[in-house]
Amino acid sequence: MSQPHISPETRLTELTFKSILIGASLSIILGAANAYFGLFSGLTVSASIPAAVISMAILKLFKNSNILENNLVQTAASAGESLAAGVIFTIPALVIMGYWQEFNYFETTIISICGGVLGVLFTVPLRSALIVKEKLMFPEGVATAEVLKSGEKGGKSVKFLIYGSLIGAIFKFGAEAMGLWHGIFERATVIRDKAYLYFSLNLSPALVAVGYIVGLNIATLVFMGGVITWWIAIPTYVGMNGFGNVAAELVALGKFDDVSQVSPEALGGALWSAKMRFLGVGSMVVGGLWALVNLRSALGAAFKSGVEAFKKGAARTEEILRTELDTPMSWVFIGIGVMIVPVFFIYITIIKDIPITLFMALMMVVAGFLFSAVAGYMAGLVGSSNNPISGVTIATILTTAILLLLLMGSSDPAKGAAGAILVGGVVCCAAAIAGDNMQDLKAGHVLGATPRNQQIMQMIGVVAGALLIAPVLNLLLHSKGIGSPTPEFPNPLTAPQATLMMSVATGIFGGELPWTIIIIGGCIGVLIIISDLYLKKINSDFRMPVLAVAVGLYLPFELDSSIFIGGVIAYLVDRSFKSNQVSDAVKDKAQNAGLLVASGLITGEALMGILIALLVTLGLDLHVGHIGMGGSFLGLFLLALILIYLYTTIISVSKKKG
Repeated sequence: MSQPHISPETRLTELTFKSILIGASLSIILGAANAYFGLFSGLTVSASIPAAVISMAILKLFKNSNILENNLVQTAASAGESLAAGVIFTIPALVIMGYWQEFNYFETTIISICGGVLGVLFTVPLRSALIVKEKLMFPEGVATAEVLKSGEKGGKSVKFLIYGSLIGAIFKFGAEAMGLWHGIFERATVIRDKAYLYFSLNLSPALVAVGYIVGLNIATLVFMGGVITWWIAIPTYVGMNGFGNVAAELVALGKFDDVSQVSPEALGGALWSAKMRFLGVGSMVVGGLWALVNLRSALGAAFKSGVEAFKKGAARTEEILRTELDTPMSWVFIGIGVMIVPVFFIYITIIKDIPITLFMALMMVVAGFLFSAVAGYMAGLVGSSNNPISGVTIATILTTAILLLLLMGSSDPAKGAAGAILVGGVVCCAAAIAGDNMQDLKAGHVLGATPRNQQIMQMIGVVAGALLIAPVLNLLLHSKGIGSPTPEFPNPLTAPQATLMMSVATGIFGGELPWTIIIIGGCIGVLIIISDLYLKKINSDFRMPVLAVAVGLYLPFELDSSIFIGGVIAYLVDRSFKSNQVSDAVKDKAQNAGLLVASGLITGEALMGILIALLVTLGLDLHVGHIGMGGSFLGLFLLALILIYLYTTIISVSKKKG
């Protein structure tokens, strides 16, 4: 390992009032943006690099800022973003299942804070084990450190983030606030009552940006999941039963009032909602369990290292170098104990049984540490954006629901399902924070930051983001709807992961689920795992992580196709680099520009979505109707221009000298 950028003997001001204020503010903003985008798309991406760039731009306005202060700001900011992912993957399930009518502020905030802070505390012993001893890669952490170093030298890369944000915000405003074009291009047809053909594309630059960020391999797997559901499973079901019979079945299920309402496009969406998305449930359950099996040795090593660090305590703080100074273990123990108390009281208000509540609290702590170790280890190998958080969370909810069913019985299924989701909510927040914050600690290790200061800022970012997450979710709930379509909100935020968690929890307690389809989805997951093992054996560059396919299985097809386009752009960019023999240094600079444009598209669209939700809540209607050719063609044309801009920006940076 090379020497840190700032030596351990050098003392710079890190934890300052302005770093706390800026970091907390960015945590709230990026957390809100990630909450919206995750509910919309079912996917989230790490915000460490955009946060670092924004931090550099703001701190340049002050005379006495430095690189370690910059690092603390991005640490707090990215904590809010990762906390939002943990919340939206689980807590909306309580609203979707009807257990809550809205997001209760106290419960949502406490679960968010406790889960997030536990995630920070669990990473204290893991930092030394995974970053210092095992020297895992943590690619996003290293990239964040390099961005901060380039900013110290006077980099002006923030312009790419600003341009992307403006483009994303303007596009979202034109499509949704003014209604100048449809947000989805969708076509379907039925031939002779049997052959069903379907295609759709979400005209969202942010979704394409996600595909660009995750790359062609993951984007292809997500699209593959969509192909299985929408081009194989749904057409097969229609072919076996006939369009008319399927339409009548959907009317009987309450999806339509009359068969005459069932258009080919409407049938695909309704059949996906009622049955076929549960292919993703089965595949995700298998994927989550496989993640645990596949990581058993790594998990054991991380757990062992963590226990050893706990045993050592904090007796040698005077001997430890500044760059290895963690939060004292005595504080960690106290913090874990303190965090358990409010979670226990939230659980007991729902379960109203002390022994069972104690079991839930114990399950939450054990699963939280285990899966924080998994998330931290996986972040070191593949990065935070590819972390199987939803997979390990569904494994937690599945296990907790089964155990609660054995303890409580099935007399009150809503209570049991809600209990399982609340346990999963804390665990998901802890795992999400652990994975992302380990990246930040890696960045700090490269730069020569003080780990204890970063851990403090991580907690500040968690608390700041948690304080406003419930109001943001309620704003989106009351202005756009969350979950299944309703007459009031025909196109809600689908919250795919939360819907999945709800389905599993309620299904264990006797809910009506299409178990045959879930089992088929599980079999698909097994086949994907076998295929990936073969690809690993032959040392193929293309791999097939099952959770990526599972995500595509339960997402609407228009999201899968948009993400795939982004992956294709990433491939075309990489091919251009190879054909032009671009050096690694120039390639990194160009890819960083592309990453910032893509991150800007995501952030700008998400923040504009929240602003539009606020306008709707205030009763302001800015719709002017479709113009030009109407429909979605204007949106298609503008999206094509944005994709050309993304590609040409990256290529032009790669051709600049110096």
